[in-house]
Amino acid sequence: MPRVKVGIVGSRFQADCIAGAVRAVPDEAEVVAVASPTRGHAASFAQRHAIARSYTDYRDLLRDPDVELVSITAPNRLHAQITIDAAGAGKHVVCEKPLCLTLEEADAMIDACHRAGVLLLYAEELFFAPKYVKAKQLADEGAFGRVHLVKQGEKHSGPHSDWFWDVEQSGGGAVMDLGCHGIAFCWWFLGRQQIKSVYSHMATQHHQARTQGDDEAVTIIEFANGAVGMVESSWNRPGGMDDCIEVFGDQGQTYADLLMGNALPTYSEAGFGYAVEKAATTKGWTYPVFEEHWNYGFPQEMRHFARCVRGKETPVSDGETGRMVQEVLYAAYASAGLGRKIMLPFHPTGIAKPIDLWRMPERAQAAL
Repeated sequence: MPRVKVGIVGSRFQADCIAGAVRAVPDEAEVVAVASPTRGHAASFAQRHAIARSYTDYRDLLRDPDVELVSITAPNRLHAQITIDAAGAGKHVVCEKPLCLTLEEADAMIDACHRAGVLLLYAEELFFAPKYVKAKQLADEGAFGRVHLVKQGEKHSGPHSDWFWDVEQSGGGAVMDLGCHGIAFCWWFLGRQQIKSVYSHMATQHHQARTQGDDEAVTIIEFANGAVGMVESSWNRPGGMDDCIEVFGDQGQTYADLLMGNALPTYSEAGFGYAVEKAATTKGWTYPVFEEHWNYGFPQEMRHFARCVRGKETPVSDGETGRMVQEVLYAAYASAGLGRKIMLPFHPTGIAKPIDLWRMPERAQAAL
């Protein structure tokens, strides 16, 4: 069966991850086109990754007859329109996290893809990260008994792209950027249980001059079976990426560090090229990681999505997954604004972006 032909919308850090991930699964997929509106970015990206065609308008990429699957790595505020346009062009869609800015957008994206008969796939790589997959396998086998607490934390020094610091483009801060991973992870790990309530505490501890968004948060998720998920999100951790989980059951527990178990404790006075994502320097003690994309789960994710397009596998993460995360994001920002637990379902209307529920708690109160 021929390889799935992928077009990437975007040309920054996440687009590089997707191009590298597809290159790692050459039997399943290949990137044939890239689009970016920033002058010179698409052509430079195409040259760097040996991609045949580059466009400055994503709509031209959608008209490319070779493209079957569109990977959207553009700013959050553009996800919905690009997805709807891609569906109209008959293209399957992989949308990076978070799915969009509002529940109305999420519903429109799901509906457009359903009507067009194309897949809407939600890119949550933690579902494919090898250590986390192994931890879930152990839990599903009963190794820990009844799992009652799952913790996931992601902390680093802040986003790669300037647009993510702008809440008008991103929709929020660290919870939109990092918390969406933890929300999805806890839900997936606990068997996709219904979520009963959300409580979150948010603050802007350090980056007040750069963003109106939250740069640090703790979010607690209560599930229908009584289990609890705890998600820690921070843009205030220098020194590189920190992504960890802890799982507790009545008969055991496990811990996993996504990167450190695959890192080389290294001391260098001269420094070197690259250690790990978000590490600002390679001088002194650092922890260079090998097979970084594989540890994150990107190649495994793209292999799965390509096989879904060919009908070989059933999606483990789709538009409905992204919509679930979107509702919890709403609840988290509303909880932080009101200082109280938010029960689900929670469907406030007329919200432009999740962070408005924190910054303007009266809007959250009106939805209760």
